[in-house]
Amino acid sequence: MPATTLKLSGLRAEIAPDRWVPGAYQLVVDGTPQSHVNLDDPTQLFFEYVQRIGHVIDQLPPGPITAVHLGAGALTLPRYVDATRPGSRQQVIELEPDLIDFVRETLPLPRGASIRMRYGDAREVLGKLPQGLRQSADLVVVDVFSGSRIPPHVTSVEFYRLVSELLTPDGIVVVNIADGPGLAFARGQAATMAAVFAEVAVLAEPQILKGRRFGNVVLAASRSELPVEWMPRLLAGGPHPAKLVIGKELRHWIAGARIVTDATAVASPSPATSLFGQKRPSDKRSDEKRPGENPED
Repeated sequence: MPATTLKLSGLRAEIAPDRWVPGAYQLVVDGTPQSHVNLDDPTQLFFEYVQRIGHVIDQLPPGPITAVHLGAGALTLPRYVDATRPGSRQQVIELEPDLIDFVRETLPLPRGASIRMRYGDAREVLGKLPQGLRQSADLVVVDVFSGSRIPPHVTSVEFYRLVSELLTPDGIVVVNIADGPGLAFARGQAATMAAVFAEVAVLAEPQILKGRRFGNVVLAASRSELPVEWMPRLLAGGPHPAKLVIGKELRHWIAGARIVTDATAVASPSPATSLFGQKRPSDKRSDEKRPGENPED
């Protein structure tokens, strides 16, 4: 099993073959599954929340897009965009350069893919992207974690304003949120995004949205109203069961949640160590850990 120790975090990264799916592999960092990639079929998305993000991407107008990915993992979604929308221009921002080197050596990108890597803290690099990218991104994917937790500086209204500056008027930002019972963190993120974007939608499994267990919530937002015709398609696309919260129901769902600022931001909650049935090496330290259900690109 190919493995390496990441220099910045000191965490161990491993890539293991999926014994059930020929040609597929899983990236595991610090004992937590981070990404799943099918080299033979990059359009196959494995983790539930990644499938939901894929369905949002599918609703964008046909043809190549300009996409910015904050957080890399095994580059599952950049591979998906390249496979489903040939000719797309993509930028990936990742903190750990040796993670990208490890992934690209073990799981090579398709030839001819226009996927550019930029290294550094997501928020810092976001503010330094070329002026030509401003208001030109059709898609921004935010999937930034430090270990298993979302760091505070990518959860605030100030951060989402930077993201908004990249988007075209009809562009979409999709955010992966990991949260536990009560969903206080996820509701705060939805409220914060609603303060920046014209419309926000929430996608998740119903039991997670009811705050009954730890899991992943996908938030999609735009500077314009999200097209109404998207909604039944997103629900029909699965994974099932699925629930979408938008409009009046969203306003009710986030009622009482405070908008997060740089001054009040905190990291997302950490999942229980039992979630993956094993103790992660960093559970003995104070390091931030990776999210609960299906953290990924």
